[in-house]
Amino acid sequence: MDNTQIQIQFPSPGEWDKFTMTAVFPDKDGFVQSRRYTQDDIPADQAPALQSVVAALVGLAEPWQASQVWARMRHVTALAPDEPFDPAEVEIEAVELTVEAVNSQGGRRMFTTQDYPQFTITSLAAVEFFKHFTKTQNND
Repeated sequence: MDNTQIQIQFPSPGEWDKFTMTAVFPDKDGFVQSRRYTQDDIPADQAPALQSVVAALVGLAEPWQASQVWARMRHVTALAPDEPFDPAEVEIEAVELTVEAVNSQGGRRMFTTQDYPQFTITSLAAVEFFKHFTKTQNND
């Protein structure tokens, strides 16, 4: 089982520019490692990918605000973009989000891709962001 994931905690739900992110991944020997980052540690070239995650979170139904997010790499089936007249299905990499949200009454709820299909992010930038922070050679 692959436990590779990125966890993002928002100390003030709804304030997307302040967070703590933890990348969890196996090292080359199979031991689970974790690296912690804040918003100030995200390289400028990775910022647009993080924005796609935030955009998906903003879509949560009121009164829910994301407090914690788990991102995992998955393979999903999609239509091949090159074949508009003869659609073919292909398997692509995607980042899937699981979101813990809170409301003003103190309630907590988990949201998944079944609740919000936009929590499956197929953009190349999001996939590269995930790989950037979870690759063993980048983090040894």
